[in-house]
Amino acid sequence: MLISPAYAQSGAGAGFDIMALAPLVLIFVVFYFLLIRPQQKKMKQHREMLSAVRRGDRVVVGGIIGTVAKVASDTELSVEIADGVRVRVVRGAISEVLSKTEPVKAESSDKPAEDKPASGG
Repeated sequence: MLISPAYAQSGAGAGFDIMALAPLVLIFVVFYFLLIRPQQKKMKQHREMLSAVRRGDRVVVGGIIGTVAKVASDTELSVEIADGVRVRVVRGAISEVLSKTEPVKAESSDKPAEDKPASGG
């Protein structure tokens, strides 16, 4: 006889055991919260940083630090890496923005009280 009578009569392995699946689910949950979710958050921040790059920002492209001279298109920038030396780079190649330039403020029709001439007196 190939199968022992005690094993054949017990019926072991005949049903589905939910507790055998619990460690796999636990491992997936741990991986999600410790690895997958933080990586997705970091990728989202990087995408937002790349979309906010504009002229005058100091950026790092492949280890080279330069200043964005011109935004050519949605995917391409012109970066000045030295006086008079400009290179065209793909926006996705930017690894870090070192300093941001302040946005140009729109001129308003209301001038502050200091700028208005003093009325007679």
